[in-house]
Amino acid sequence: MTQPPIDLFYWPTPNGWKISIALEEMGLAYQTTYIDIGAGDQFAPDFLKIAPNNRMPAIIDPDGPDGAPVSIFESGAILQYLARKTRQFYGTSARDRIAVDQWLMWQMGGLGPMAGQAHHFLKYAPAMDPPNDLPYAKDRYRTETARLYGVLDRQLAKHEFVAGDFYSIADMSIWGWASLWEGQQQTLDDKPNLARWLDTVGARDAVKRGRALGAQKRGDISTDKEAQNTLFKR
Repeated sequence: MTQPPIDLFYWPTPNGWKISIALEEMGLAYQTTYIDIGAGDQFAPDFLKIAPNNRMPAIIDPDGPDGAPVSIFESGAILQYLARKTRQFYGTSARDRIAVDQWLMWQMGGLGPMAGQAHHFLKYAPAMDPPNDLPYAKDRYRTETARLYGVLDRQLAKHEFVAGDFYSIADMSIWGWASLWEGQQQTLDDKPNLARWLDTVGARDAVKRGRALGAQKRGDISTDKEAQNTLFKR
């Protein structure tokens, strides 16, 4: 029996890519509702019923636990749910799952927030009206992002993938953020293992498809004053 498609609430950002990539990797049918974060779609009452923190991505799975629909927000929680549902990309043992979870949490609590702040203070804040060109903030988040990439490079020196010698939702979670290293003013010259991993994961067909979803909708917030007001002042 064919399962009904999962509803994906999405915008083409590193957090959105995590779920589009996972759905492609897992071979799950899905239909996409675009949540234009620059236009404020994330504040719509119907979306807030699904994602009360007014952040995408979110999903509704019509075939949730016990066959009843379930809605899930927070990208890490969605990845864990989908991996459990499909029994894919979570390793094969309890130790594997521990490794996956700790690197998933590392991304959620470390790399995502720090790289996100690096993007904000290096690219967006100086272009705001009035400009907010803050050297301390720029140095702080650029340096912390570099430290985190050093942690990742050392882990990848020991293993082919982030959680071990198997591809997992941890890789899906981290890759989108790490693929934007240039915008975070980072270098890969001293991180050969990270460079190798970025190429390996980026070459996967499902990753290419997930990254391409809605790519034409991805604009430049640094030049869009209305989007800046929506994203940074609400």
